[in-house]
Amino acid sequence: MREFDLHILEADNDFFNGKCVSLVVPTTEGMLGIQAMHENLVAAVTIGVVKYTLPDGTRCHAAVSNGIVKVENNSVMLLVESAEDPDEIDEARARDEEDMAKDVLEGRSDMLNYRAAKGILARAVNRLKIKKRYGKYN
Repeated sequence: MREFDLHILEADNDFFNGKCVSLVVPTTEGMLGIQAMHENLVAAVTIGVVKYTLPDGTRCHAAVSNGIVKVENNSVMLLVESAEDPDEIDEARARDEEDMAKDVLEGRSDMLNYRAAKGILARAVNRLKIKKRYGKYN
């Protein structure tokens, strides 16, 4: 299969940089599939799972938060606030964040504003879902 360069950047870290044969990214318009020689584009990325396949056939997954994806000249750059390997997700921490956000949204706590709590809840639920579905150590 044909390859393209993929660079996944978190706000403060390189998550992945290498060759890839396919990529699926959650965007505001739905899931976007990218293969070699894809047309140039820029799209908004939403909280969800990124799936990418390496040239040797290895399938990789990552929980991602909001960001953007840019495809240009057979190279893809994915810039997100955070990206996590399913096996590295701290399940207890994600459950605590989920519970805290639910408390705020249900009016039992005023620690955070409503909008921030919605974001925390969405990220925590996404992390738990991806860990359960794609993690090796469940």
